[in-house]
Amino acid sequence: MMLQLIELWESVQDFIHTGGNVLYVVALVLFVMWFMMLERYWYVSWVFPKIKRDIITRWDARADTTSWYAHKIRDTWISEATLQLDQRMLLIKTLVAMCPLVGLLGTVTGMIAVFDIMATTGTGNPRTMAAGISMATIPTMAGMVAALSGVFFSSRLEVKVKREKADLVDSLPHH
Repeated sequence: MMLQLIELWESVQDFIHTGGNVLYVVALVLFVMWFMMLERYWYVSWVFPKIKRDIITRWDARADTTSWYAHKIRDTWISEATLQLDQRMLLIKTLVAMCPLVGLLGTVTGMIAVFDIMATTGTGNPRTMAAGISMATIPTMAGMVAALSGVFFSSRLEVKVKREKADLVDSLPHH
């Protein structure tokens, strides 16, 4: 077991070495994005249902649910719950969009390395340019894979948030 972990760690290090330092930035963006998505899934699945039950209980306990004042209270509660549901969703979408851009940064730095090698050696020897080409392609692939995973899960999270908002509005009848 320990030997397998060591081999896995070495292969990750080789991958990062081949792809360049930009892969650390891709990994950081990916980690922050997934941390925020998991936090939102936890909030929507475990915390918000309790908040929603509390809002519904408070609404049902009101004697007045038909006046203008009651409707403003209802709208305020829905608005506050919506703000809590939407927290960090824009940041998650931004991080998803950043992943391929960070990967493209790796492409640019890798191509700079290729051109530097060509300027230094004066030839187009493929063996000397291989490291720069790897640095140009691997971060792009990593950024795209990170973005694809983020697009899939953030869109599912967004649907879940919209469903919770609609369910809350439907649970607070106004006459």
